[in-house]
Amino acid sequence: MAVHHIVIVGSGIGGLSAAALLAQSGYKVTVLEAQTYPGGCASTFTHKGYRFDAGATVAGGFQPNGPHHLIGEQLGIEWPIRLHDPAWVVHLPDTEVALTRDNADVLQRFPKSEKFWEHQSKIADLGWALASRSLPWPPTHLAELLQLARTGLAYFPNDLLLLPLAFRTAYQWVNQYGLAQDTRFLRFIDAQLLISAQTTSHRANAIYSATALDLARQGVYHVVGGIGALAETLVNKIRAFGGEVIYRRRVMRLGVENGRVTGVYFTEGRRAQDETFLPADFVLANLTPASLDELLGDYSPAKLRREVQSRQPGWGAFALHLGIRADALSQGLPDHHQLITSYDEPLGEGRSLFMSMSPKWDSTRAPAGYRAVTVTTHTQVQPWWDALAEGEDGYQARKQAYAEMMLTAIEKVIPGFRAGVSLMLPGSPVTYQFYTDRHLGMVGGFPQQSLLNARGPRTGLPNLRLVGDSIFPGQSTAGVTAGAMRVVRDVLRTLPKQAIFGSSGAHYKLQEQTPGTD
Repeated sequence: MAVHHIVIVGSGIGGLSAAALLAQSGYKVTVLEAQTYPGGCASTFTHKGYRFDAGATVAGGFQPNGPHHLIGEQLGIEWPIRLHDPAWVVHLPDTEVALTRDNADVLQRFPKSEKFWEHQSKIADLGWALASRSLPWPPTHLAELLQLARTGLAYFPNDLLLLPLAFRTAYQWVNQYGLAQDTRFLRFIDAQLLISAQTTSHRANAIYSATALDLARQGVYHVVGGIGALAETLVNKIRAFGGEVIYRRRVMRLGVENGRVTGVYFTEGRRAQDETFLPADFVLANLTPASLDELLGDYSPAKLRREVQSRQPGWGAFALHLGIRADALSQGLPDHHQLITSYDEPLGEGRSLFMSMSPKWDSTRAPAGYRAVTVTTHTQVQPWWDALAEGEDGYQARKQAYAEMMLTAIEKVIPGFRAGVSLMLPGSPVTYQFYTDRHLGMVGGFPQQSLLNARGPRTGLPNLRLVGDSIFPGQSTAGVTAGAMRVVRDVLRTLPKQAIFGSSGAHYKLQEQTPGTD
């Protein structure tokens, strides 16, 4: 039997995780990446002796049954990570709260929330357990429906705990415990959900929120050398299994014949004109639906096109990459901080920030005596493109205003911070679009509002799948890894090949099956 060739477009964590698992299973795997380094929105780039995290700065999912732990066992990976506790410190306008694995400071600040957190941890434990089965939600064919049924029976009756929350918002859930009128607590919850579910309690699904709020309890980790080392570790493993990861290859369009993808057309470098065709039996697109629609052009299925036209834009990010003197930071200062400037104004747009400083022990991240800092705030993408269209001066002024607003907020909680800054690189959604090819510079995936509207990996073409933060469960390196596990199962079902896919103590075999259709 000929070896099937699978091409992955983009080297984000989701695409690389899928590529490594498929290469291990015996497929010929080629990853094409437009940039000169891997990771996408979870990459690390170098500048003047610094290694800056481009987007994601903290990682979870390494606990037993966490997505990174599972594929680490499957692939034989020892991740370059160190536990960081507290996960981060939340600075509210008049108090601060440390997120720790024992939740002690949260309970001290919000003593009436104890019952809520007990319930949250039970739901989250079940959520992580279901994720370890690469839960196929929403199910897209009979095999996935049967998998859901088997999974439900395996966790019965504990999974009945999910039913009351399935169609409720996090706000309704919080209100069940009489906490919705506590302004501090609600703003604290909203701030966590915005960075983990891309929306706040009034719209976030309660079940998804339980797991999204669980990151600190399960453990937050520094990645040695920066978050991009996760991607680099996966690249090394793909190559060890005989797969290829090729940089400076920009995919321009997909070849389609008789309703199936035949391969990809790519150029070498951003300015190259000549296209090369790479044939493929199966393609995984580590892209947004909008970007995939563009690559398909006239061959884009009607359902995908309608989805792209009807979806509201997701969040973008405005980022500051800073070099700061280490002596400007006080001894014992935690490495990660979330800053909330108001109790009543909408979050984002400089009113809520997430700041990560490279750890003192990681000398690879900055020149001696300095530390690398990444600060981000959620922002709407279209105003940045509108500003650029009106003129470069206005666009640059908008960037400067956001940078000033963010530095002012940081200075209030870390006095002397501004004076220690020796390097500043601001980046808007326009910047993210240039470096990551994300549609309009959107990052973080879609807001997790309703489980009924969750997006699966299928695209309308039988040998083409999405992977990454656009598919459930979305946001975070742990989320895209869980999604990749689900996509790999789908590919193994579709291609007529026998493979082993599982984790230590929970192995299961996917038998050779008749190829499926969409």
